[in-house]
Amino acid sequence: MVALSLKLQDLIEEIRGAKTQAQEREVIQKECAHIRASFRDGDPVHRHRQLAKLLYVHMLGYPAHFGQMECLKLIASSRFTDKRVGYLGAMLLLDERHDAHLLITNSIKNDLSQGIQPVQGLALCTLSTMGSAEMCRDLAPEVEKLLLQPSPYVRKKAILTAVHMIRKVPELSSVFLPPCVHLLHERHHGKAVGLPILCFSSVDRRIENRMGTPAHRRRVVHTHRHTRNRLSCPWPPPFTSPTLTPGILLGTITLITELCERSPAALKHFRKVVPQLVQILRTLVTTGYSTEHSISGVSDPFLQVATNTDTSRNAGNAVLFETVLTIMDIHSAAGLRVLAVNILGRFLLNSDRNIRYVALTSLLRLVQSDHSAVQRHRPTVVDCLQETDASLSRRALELSLALVNSSNVRAMMQELQAFLESCPPDLRADCASGILLAAERFAPTKRWHIDTILHVLTTAGTHVRDDAVANLTQLIGGAQELHAYSVHRLYNALAEDISQQPLVQVAAWCIGEYGDLLLEGNCEEIEPLQVDEEEVLALLEKVLQSHMSLPATRGYALTALMKLSTRLQGNNNRIRQVVSIYRSCLDVELQQRAVEYDTLFRKYDHMRAAILEKMPLVERDGPQADEEAKQSKAAAQLSEAAPAPTEPQASQLLDLLDLLDGASGDAQHPPPLDPSPGGALVYLLDLPCAPPPPAPIPDLKVFEREGVQLNLSFIRPPENPALLLITITATNSSEGDVTNFICQAAVPKSLQLQLQAPSGNTVPARGGLPITQLFRILNPNKAPLRLKLRLTYNHFHQSVQEIFEVNNLPVESWQ
Repeated sequence: MVALSLKLQDLIEEIRGAKTQAQEREVIQKECAHIRASFRDGDPVHRHRQLAKLLYVHMLGYPAHFGQMECLKLIASSRFTDKRVGYLGAMLLLDERHDAHLLITNSIKNDLSQGIQPVQGLALCTLSTMGSAEMCRDLAPEVEKLLLQPSPYVRKKAILTAVHMIRKVPELSSVFLPPCVHLLHERHHGKAVGLPILCFSSVDRRIENRMGTPAHRRRVVHTHRHTRNRLSCPWPPPFTSPTLTPGILLGTITLITELCERSPAALKHFRKVVPQLVQILRTLVTTGYSTEHSISGVSDPFLQVATNTDTSRNAGNAVLFETVLTIMDIHSAAGLRVLAVNILGRFLLNSDRNIRYVALTSLLRLVQSDHSAVQRHRPTVVDCLQETDASLSRRALELSLALVNSSNVRAMMQELQAFLESCPPDLRADCASGILLAAERFAPTKRWHIDTILHVLTTAGTHVRDDAVANLTQLIGGAQELHAYSVHRLYNALAEDISQQPLVQVAAWCIGEYGDLLLEGNCEEIEPLQVDEEEVLALLEKVLQSHMSLPATRGYALTALMKLSTRLQGNNNRIRQVVSIYRSCLDVELQQRAVEYDTLFRKYDHMRAAILEKMPLVERDGPQADEEAKQSKAAAQLSEAAPAPTEPQASQLLDLLDLLDGASGDAQHPPPLDPSPGGALVYLLDLPCAPPPPAPIPDLKVFEREGVQLNLSFIRPPENPALLLITITATNSSEGDVTNFICQAAVPKSLQLQLQAPSGNTVPARGGLPITQLFRILNPNKAPLRLKLRLTYNHFHQSVQEIFEVNNLPVESWQ
């Protein structure tokens, strides 16, 4: 006996009750078989119920293409329940790539001319979602008639459909130009509609979202677009929720903007109505609130002021957040920006996690442009580090690191080190890297810097960056007055724990270099430590024999033992025995090192003391200092030539800290030229002449996906050959706009990179105005250039993130 088909509610409950993916697929396959059978039988009564279930299956990501023709049948039906589900199915299952969408043109035309408002609204929403250029040309007269209908509901839908038509077919601008003048006299702001989302199309929300772009926020500082509760991100909204459709006046302004952008004639025509637009804005500001428009208890959210908005409801917080976004996007005066930061600071005290997440993310964007204003909320931000939610604590960590400066570095490092001891494992690497970078940049003293790095290595040694060991050894080697202090601190730390490999490596290096200072026991900074030679050798042997020690760590320990052979006063037989044991080690690197050290004992013992001397200090005078001065001067010129980016770069730097770790070690620097006397003679005989112009560097395409393309163009200024200017150009040939576009970059450590603010964050569809961004790279040593890029953007209602490395840059860009 064949099982009966499930109802939609029962199907949802059964799918949610599936414990495994296989059980879920089994339920869906069985129900899809029943739906196919019902379609074949041609049941006209329950067809809309079957299609509703199929749409739910489609939203779960399963194939539902076999329901496309059923959508057409339901749209042609005379029942409203059938039309509602049919139009929703057409919006979800059909687009311009399917020929079937042309078959509903006549149905849409008939429904638009019937005069039934709900049916007209459904037809207009569908036309805005999947209307092709041919459909727009055929149905433009019907939409033009509806622009002047008495019903505000139909006019709002018609205006939004007209915006889609103009974007799809710009030559239709002349059709919609005359009605816009009459629509400017509207007083309709907006209306709350508490209907299920099933009655609205995705294009409704998409167009409403577009009306909240920076270009439209510039019209009124205190306007607000409340199409969806932005404070609920990143969690999805409920299936049914109150939805706010845009007012006629706001929709008309959007339509006029589209007309002016695509038609010079329209731009010339609407210049005459600028006084009228100014009068509209003045009226909105002076007349106060419209009491007949209330959204979740907030009166007239299209005209709200940040100082008197009720924050007892979540809708009021949403209004305030949109006010903050408006202030940020139009680059308001300093007073307004401080007001925006203070609003976000109050959000941090809210009990709702979503509101706190939004506040942290927004403050991270503002930290570079309004650093002092954000600093006032530093204690609250630090308190957010203890959030149990991983996304909140990560955002709080990024913002805390961005707030570190020379005046608060001691206090902030104490807070961050305390967080490092208790933070989740997935945040420990980011926290450790951020602390090391901040300490390197703002360290007040060398001793404080050494103590900070030692604390990080002791707490989270396995999570630190690969270059932490080299940086600390270089720091200790350059601080001659702290050699005794450093070796005592490291010996104590090593005696307590040998599991943190970076700490063990630094300690072994320091004991090998300054073991004589350790044995003397003289250190004014800390309590004297009495250690004999046997204890030091035993500790290093323990490191060599530990199963936790990496091959690199054993190499550090073996070298330390070898260096102690010239610093200890006792017999070296114990060290020679340990070295001889590792001559047969399975690790090739360690074996080779042991063989060389053993040979040094046996054949070249007279040279051992000279070969194993202490590492020389970095000299600050001479050619090296001159080269550093040149590099510093070039870096200063770079910073002066490039204006400070207007958009915050803190979150970008924190996300890209580790993209190219270790890259500098792989880069092969060309050897410096050694000018000979003959060469100098040739230079003297050269006649003075203008240098030949540099050859143009070819452009390079580095990324392409679904019509989104990224190209690089290069310029090396003749007056500064060490400087490379890279212009990133993002284009979009697809049918959907690319929004929230962010391009971040990283280069090897031997290079200096500066990112300028991009020209925008939206790439319009069909070859619209591209986004450009300038990268400035200083490469004084002419090191081989590698570039790592991270792209994040939204395309076709999906979030895209791509991380890739560009290794095929033209040789002319760095040689």
